[in-house]
Amino acid sequence: MNKIVMQTDFGCMPSAMVGVCKIVDPALKVYPVAFDVPTFNIEKAGNNLVEVIPYWPAGTVFVSVVDPGVGTSRHASVALTKTGHYIVTPDNGILDIVDKALGIEAVREIDQSVNRYHGNEWSEKSDIFHGRDIFAYCAARLAAGQIDFAGVGPEYPEIVRL
Repeated sequence: MNKIVMQTDFGCMPSAMVGVCKIVDPALKVYPVAFDVPTFNIEKAGNNLVEVIPYWPAGTVFVSVVDPGVGTSRHASVALTKTGHYIVTPDNGILDIVDKALGIEAVREIDQSVNRYHGNEWSEKSDIFHGRDIFAYCAARLAAGQIDFAGVGPEYPEIVRL
């Protein structure tokens, strides 16, 4: 399961996110979905995932960071789809789109005490680059087999609905 497929609304390849993945496991392969999702466009991000996921093998880890709620109390989550794929994303409506199209088996909240990057002072102090410090790091640990789905954190029952 050493593949990560990533999308953001940053407008460019998020090299810091890829770098964190490579710190976790240099053998991880990171592929793009899109880095030009219109800013904060949750619907476009969800639809991108729905269009791409079926063409990847079960076990592939997807990272989707299109996050109008960065720095807020929204859940940082990992969803397991009924097709056997993982989606690491803020729970902000993206998962609702995926659930309606592909189905979601379960969702877990990322336990940031163990699944957050703490490699330097910027990561320790930052509350705004969750793509790097939480989502990419947790995705890399999952893709590298350092944690299983249960190791992400506690399950929670209901995702955000659009």
